[in-house]
Amino acid sequence: MPMIIMSLSFKHDGAIPARHTCDGLNISPLLTWTGVPAGSKSLALIVDDPDAPNPEAPRMTWVHWVIYNMVIRAFRNQSILGDTYGYWGSYSF
Repeated sequence: MPMIIMSLSFKHDGAIPARHTCDGLNISPLLTWTGVPAGSKSLALIVDDPDAPNPEAPRMTWVHWVIYNMVIRAFRNQSILGDTYGYWGSYSF
């Protein structure tokens, strides 16, 4: 089974709602995943934006999130807030 990560806060390939951006409340979207390989002890999540700051005139890859050592047993196949679990790495903010 492939590992699948998705957000319940917006549709696949859809626009990210303003509440999850710096134009709104800038809160992390709700995430869920399935298919974590058996025996995995933790996860890492890197979310980057290759066409920042403007998709029509990209200048850089903007790193939104780097979260590591996310403990799987705490939330396997459940929805979580991205800023609740794990340790933060360096990112573009």
